[in-house]
Amino acid sequence: MPKSLVIVESPAKAKTIKKFLGKDFDIKASVGHVRDLPQKGLGVDIHNKFKPEYVTISGKEKVLKELRSAAKEADHIYLATDPDREGEAIAWHVASQLGKNKNIGRVLFHEITPHAVRTAIQNPIPIDMQKVNAQQARRVMDRIVGYQVSPFLWKTIAGGLSAGRVQSVTLRLICEREEEINKFVTEEYWSIMALVQGDQGGPFPVKLIRIEDKKVAISDEAAAHALVNDIRSKPFIVSSIKKKGMKRNPGPPFITSTLQQDAARRLRFSAQKTMMIAQQLYEGLDIGDEGSIGLITYMRTDSTRIADEAINDVREYIEKEYGSDYVPAKPRRYKTKAGAQDAHEAIRPTAMNRAPQKVKTFLTSDQYKLYELIWCRFVASQMKSALFDVTTVDVMAGEYLFRVTGSTPKFTGFLKVYGETVDEDAEQEENSSIPPLKEKETLALQDLQSKQHFTQPPPRYTEASLIKELEAKQIGRPSTYAQIISTLRKRKYVTIKRSRFTPSDLGNAVNFILVSAFPDLFDVAFTAKMEDALDQIETGNLEWVSILSEFYHPFSERLQEVNAQRTELKKSLTEKTDEACEKCGKLLVIRWGRNGRFLACSGYPSCKNTKPLEAADPEIQQSNEVCDTCGEPMVVKKGRYGAFLACSAYPECKRTRPINLGILCPEEGCKGYLTRRRSQRGRTFYGCSNYPDCKFVVWDPPVNQACPSCQFPVMVEKSDKSGDTSLKCPRCNHLMKQISDEVSVESAST
Repeated sequence: MPKSLVIVESPAKAKTIKKFLGKDFDIKASVGHVRDLPQKGLGVDIHNKFKPEYVTISGKEKVLKELRSAAKEADHIYLATDPDREGEAIAWHVASQLGKNKNIGRVLFHEITPHAVRTAIQNPIPIDMQKVNAQQARRVMDRIVGYQVSPFLWKTIAGGLSAGRVQSVTLRLICEREEEINKFVTEEYWSIMALVQGDQGGPFPVKLIRIEDKKVAISDEAAAHALVNDIRSKPFIVSSIKKKGMKRNPGPPFITSTLQQDAARRLRFSAQKTMMIAQQLYEGLDIGDEGSIGLITYMRTDSTRIADEAINDVREYIEKEYGSDYVPAKPRRYKTKAGAQDAHEAIRPTAMNRAPQKVKTFLTSDQYKLYELIWCRFVASQMKSALFDVTTVDVMAGEYLFRVTGSTPKFTGFLKVYGETVDEDAEQEENSSIPPLKEKETLALQDLQSKQHFTQPPPRYTEASLIKELEAKQIGRPSTYAQIISTLRKRKYVTIKRSRFTPSDLGNAVNFILVSAFPDLFDVAFTAKMEDALDQIETGNLEWVSILSEFYHPFSERLQEVNAQRTELKKSLTEKTDEACEKCGKLLVIRWGRNGRFLACSGYPSCKNTKPLEAADPEIQQSNEVCDTCGEPMVVKKGRYGAFLACSAYPECKRTRPINLGILCPEEGCKGYLTRRRSQRGRTFYGCSNYPDCKFVVWDPPVNQACPSCQFPVMVEKSDKSGDTSLKCPRCNHLMKQISDEVSVESAST
């Protein structure tokens, strides 16, 4: 019997697909990338058309050996890595290692369901070299920037810092927003509200908006009080009543960026957590009698397109669950934004017979929340619009025009399923309940008050608003947003305060040096232009080597220039203080070193006195968790044994718990997650949140990566005396070097 080999990326996906294809198919996992640029050295032959010097990733030798062995026994080989640029590159690398004269085909699984998998297997296609070249161009460009700019940072600020082509532009946005806030000059202004009452119903508020056809602008208390005194003597008369119907349409189904934004707003999930859980929902989960199956379509997409079959299914579901009144006459078609790849559908459930409540018992709490969010958004996207009656009433008090607007729901439409969230940074509109009124009716004045206000600076970015800004400015791609934000936090370039990004002192210093030295490279418009060029490579409109050549030569020239200016740039980071050196009497200055900022004598090198800056008190930081006792947000606090979660309602609620590491417990059947704990003897360990029901424990930091040898879901991080890190499987003890590109943030791993 002919045997077929299917190669996917993850063991979880392999497990799901095996049940669909049966015994005639051998399913193997590459466990991500198998080849990449070397960890040490540039790994790119600049003078030979930017040829990448690929090597087998440390620890993947055994994986490749197994894949080659399985390929020798197979009559057909199907490369079923993820359907995106990274997946295409992995397929290309794997194919290059399996030998020639093989019947190798590329298959794309846009959803992990029996029908989708079997259909893809029956329709193999060639590897898309345009996608491969687009991925290579991005990888090489990011390696060049990372490996050549990061050493410049080491010599200018301190060792161990990193620069990334997209990461550094994102940092620039955060730093520039902070600068706007610091430069913002608050201005005072006043508003005037009246509480009036007609012949029917209770009192209602109206707001002063115009004086003699001029927009209201009240700058101080004296002017406000003078107006209030003048208005009091005027009769309040209804001058006009305007009524109109208003229609609110549903939003399109989720794409990657909108899923990350809404999950941040509604669920307080980080982008990284959202993508991790979405990957689990896509690759397949065991849901009882149906076995392991993918619950959503591929989660890395920028298209709002939906398959006709899925639209028909959801329209039938809406009619059955909510009635025909909620089904529009024609299916809704959403326009995909310009520049989108449109290779995949929008993110949607794979089947309408798997409603969230039906599968809830098989999912973790977080999996259920995200699946329900995706489900409701998709269902709402094909429902009728919500209808409102909007009434606007103008009231004249002499030359003063007051106005109130109120809306009344007429038909809930899609809001029955998916209530909209309001952007927390957006101004809220007045929306009052208006009693029955008639034009020319005289209203009784119940109260008249002025209120002081102050203009507000632009808000700091939340994770949702930062992702929205990155998308609007075409910086990076939705699939990279989670990694960009995670890297900024890991490098301690930013901190999170009350769920908003603030640049750290280190982040400000790095941004200052990079923007001063490379104003064009780390420019928002230039970065967006390069993203467009990478997209053009994928569509075949541009050639990847020529794009790299156009990028590299001016970059290389600028790098030589700034290296000559390094001493002056380093001096620009020095801050003066009023504190005298206790050894020589000269003033101390703040400088940067390997361990951050420190105080040093301005008389250096004749006086080498240094001392640390006084450490600030540890700040309480917001988390993405909610207290399971009272429902209030949890915050991260630091205690004698490290960080932990505590309820923000303390002392009313004293609930505490360990921090969720974002890694599911690997024990079969357990739905807990791993947390950092401390033993009675003070030793740190990592255990399951479901303790004592689950007693899984490891003593080294866990990593959310499957073992390439035995496919155990979690590995642990080991460090040797030289500081090099490796990954070790806690079950079979398989050891592999950790894949980390210290100076290139936008790595090729997905």
